[in-house]
Amino acid sequence: MEGIRDKVAIIGMGCTKFGELWDKSADDLVVDACYEAFEDAGVETKDIQAAWFGSCFSGFQGSALATPLKLEYIPVTRVENLCCTGTEAIRGAAYAVAAGAYDMVLACGVEKLKDHNVGFGKVRGLPLDSSQIHLDLPPTNFFAKLAVRYFYHYGISMEEGRRILAQIAVKNHHNGTLCPKAHLRREVSIETVLNAPMISYPLGLYDCCGLSEGGAAAVITTPEIAKSLRTEYILIKGFGISSGAAQAELRSDYDYTYIPENVYCAQQAYKEAGIKNPRQEIDVAEVHDCFTIHELSIYESLGFSPQGRAREDVEAGTFTLEGELPVNTDGGLKSFGHPLAASGIRMIYEIYNQLLERAGPRQVKNARIGLSHNLGGLPPNCAVVIIGRPD
Repeated sequence: MEGIRDKVAIIGMGCTKFGELWDKSADDLVVDACYEAFEDAGVETKDIQAAWFGSCFSGFQGSALATPLKLEYIPVTRVENLCCTGTEAIRGAAYAVAAGAYDMVLACGVEKLKDHNVGFGKVRGLPLDSSQIHLDLPPTNFFAKLAVRYFYHYGISMEEGRRILAQIAVKNHHNGTLCPKAHLRREVSIETVLNAPMISYPLGLYDCCGLSEGGAAAVITTPEIAKSLRTEYILIKGFGISSGAAQAELRSDYDYTYIPENVYCAQQAYKEAGIKNPRQEIDVAEVHDCFTIHELSIYESLGFSPQGRAREDVEAGTFTLEGELPVNTDGGLKSFGHPLAASGIRMIYEIYNQLLERAGPRQVKNARIGLSHNLGGLPPNCAVVIIGRPD
């Protein structure tokens, strides 16, 4: 099977500020994100041959991108895969370029949720039937169960476990204060996290990300065109996608300490990118910290920490900006915010800036290989993208 490694370049990216953007429409977010990407890439709207637009809100279609950008009768594909939607837009655009169908394309993800009464079913535009509610909803309850089970399985007291998770929240909030476009730019202490209102035991307020509004975009082309247009660009090294069918829940030996889709998805991306030792070879990562327990679990599922020993790395500061493998350098979902369809592209936007040494006070030294990870839905869909500088 022939993969996508080094066949696709990202030459420009844009991202709006995330937050409760009452003064911005969805059209505004599309224009702001895409035109930042166009300017960064040094291209114009007329240079785009096709586009992929991600949104979880059921009222949107391809014209929601074409109209504000005044696209001239090119194909626009609207995609939706819950929290993986932005990465799905990148995937569609990237594989179209790799296949030779187009030379230059656009991927964009936008979410405008605060102006509507949006719930889990309403985002998707369809009522939830019995096949979709075999897990407790909202997702907070599932991840709370994951935390309880993880602590029990590895012999961690509830008090100690909550303190480990609090360190993750403190890290991500600190990183968010260094990012002007982040939603929640506020330092928090471990005590603040531990004393916050409980949402779903043992997860408190600061263990959970909130919904935001925002948009992000990427201009994608071939490495040959990228080299002719500019000296700074990045390459997609590996792509993994894994969609679950609730297999784990049907097994009597599933211990609820991890999410299998994260493991399989990472393995796909690593194989394509030629990554043998992710902890040593990956320089910076953006992961789907919808809940602090998920980030803890991700460290192990992605091979950053040995199974059951991520707490040791958290306590050692391994994943801080100054650590061995910085994770969520822009604050992650927890601090930067989570507009569902925009998050995946925002994560790649941060890796892009890190690899091009544009990240300012949160810059990771000598970053050459980065990873972006998304998880969405229950049963989950997972996406992992490996991105690197040209060799």
